[in-house]
Amino acid sequence: MKPAPFEYHAPESLSDVTALLAEHGDEAKVLAGGQSLVPMLALRLTRFEHIVDLNRVDDLRGVSRANGTLTVKAMTTQRTVEHDADAGAAVPLLAQAIPLIGHFQIRNRGTVGGSIAHADPASELPAVALALDAELEVAGPGGTRTVPASEFFVGTWTTTIGEDEILVAVHFPVWSDGAGFAVEEVARRSGDFALTGVVAAVEVDGSGSVSRAGLSFLGMGPTPVRARQAEQALVGTAPTAAELEEIGRLAVADTEPTADVHASAEYRKHVGAHLVVRALDRALGAARG
Repeated sequence: MKPAPFEYHAPESLSDVTALLAEHGDEAKVLAGGQSLVPMLALRLTRFEHIVDLNRVDDLRGVSRANGTLTVKAMTTQRTVEHDADAGAAVPLLAQAIPLIGHFQIRNRGTVGGSIAHADPASELPAVALALDAELEVAGPGGTRTVPASEFFVGTWTTTIGEDEILVAVHFPVWSDGAGFAVEEVARRSGDFALTGVVAAVEVDGSGSVSRAGLSFLGMGPTPVRARQAEQALVGTAPTAAELEEIGRLAVADTEPTADVHASAEYRKHVGAHLVVRALDRALGAARG
């Protein structure tokens, strides 16, 4: 199939982008890498009167590190970050999660900001942003504002970005040297969306006990899900294998995964609990190593 007719815009500055969005409102949609939007348009699952292409806005690309934060501008491709050794050293979860996104052709065009703004609950990068307490920088006609990841995701494909706003950058905190990270997921085939997945980050103190934890799920609800109770149970402990099993059960207790042709809700919960154990075991091993 082909997309419904639309008017194409190719602005070259952020101010031009926000002006177009303010002018056309919900009749306009921004195009980043196009890896989600273009198929949806082609299948006529959605349609817009105006498409605003961000690819000529050079100010929306780049990766930088300053004051304990790694900033990835929204139009930076996933491939760029995947092969950026400094970015991977600063935020190891990016280096672990991005290779799991589709296939390399997808990552060549897909953008970091596009994936997060699209807010697919089965995507890796929204879960990474949530686990690390990233901050999302959003720009509109009235200027910029910063939204914590914990407040950014509202529902499936829905965020707090307004109709006349765009995501311009993601600010990832750089954790200490005594931290460990892991991503675990289960998919039907390599490159498919995960049936369920876990993103884990831990810091340990000199005694080997957990002093800080971030744990989030993908594919376990309408948004990425933060396992707050499990995090609280982790902090202050040096968990044994049996205790990790209990933390896995605790982590999935409040999740509400959906059932579909690929997996039941019960299956997702069962596998999700096991993935928590595997991810935390890996993350703790890295932190202590």
